[in-house]
Amino acid sequence: MSTESLLVDDRDGVRTLTLNRPHRKNAIDGPLWQALHDVLVDTADDPDVRVLVVTGASGAFCSGADIANPGVAHPLRKLRKLTDVALLLHELPVPTVAKVDGVAYGAGWNLALGCDLVVATPRSTFSQIFAKRGLSPDLGGTWLLPRLVGLQQAKRLALLAEAIDADEAHRLGLVTWIESEEDIDAFVDDLCARLSAGPPVALAQTKALLNEAVDRGLRDSLAGEARAQAVNFGTVDAPEAFRAFAEKREVRFTGRWALNPEPHTPEPQTPEPQTTSGEEVHA
Repeated sequence: MSTESLLVDDRDGVRTLTLNRPHRKNAIDGPLWQALHDVLVDTADDPDVRVLVVTGASGAFCSGADIANPGVAHPLRKLRKLTDVALLLHELPVPTVAKVDGVAYGAGWNLALGCDLVVATPRSTFSQIFAKRGLSPDLGGTWLLPRLVGLQQAKRLALLAEAIDADEAHRLGLVTWIESEEDIDAFVDDLCARLSAGPPVALAQTKALLNEAVDRGLRDSLAGEARAQAVNFGTVDAPEAFRAFAEKREVRFTGRWALNPEPHTPEPQTPEPQTTSGEEVHA
């Protein structure tokens, strides 16, 4: 599934997408938007993928959309592709992690914010740079920022298009963890191992409930939780977790639907001896 500008690596249930246009600090052009779209569609339907990581090559995360190569498509058509990518990432039924090193500007920053968790290095910098380009935020920035930092800070970031460092982004709640350049790979590997070992159906339900809750009242959220829990109890994971707790062992989550168990292979049976007419068989 890899392309020249998007590298895809699948390992132990973790799919890593690496934006690979280092000569443009991984700015996203038309083919890369299409590649992201296609891989996210595939990821949503792949039961073997338990976690998605988005990162960039060669010391940069993403400098935004590649405005130096705008292409000839109508702006509405181009923005439709961005919209599709933002929705696919937001609604992906697996945990997503942005591994950020270096610049994350414009749509590149909003791509990171669209992930569930963000791990950055101390040298990472962030900017809603749109205003400096005569544009307004896209890729979900106007929806994400007020929910993450509040309306005033969102306006400050979007209207002034300031660059902020990793420490400030962490203080504002826009970065989950800061790890050194030497340690970030091992940290993200460990984080993904923990996430991929979790109950896939329950994690998908939890992610969806939290995403939906920002626009819901308590009554709607409680109703959604009840529906999700019914789905969770329909898998083998909850009974397996209860047994593992009682037996003092590690739990093994599969997400398998309890009402559709693995096909049972019957034990081989010793054939009964056959008799011919007029004969008896004695033990």
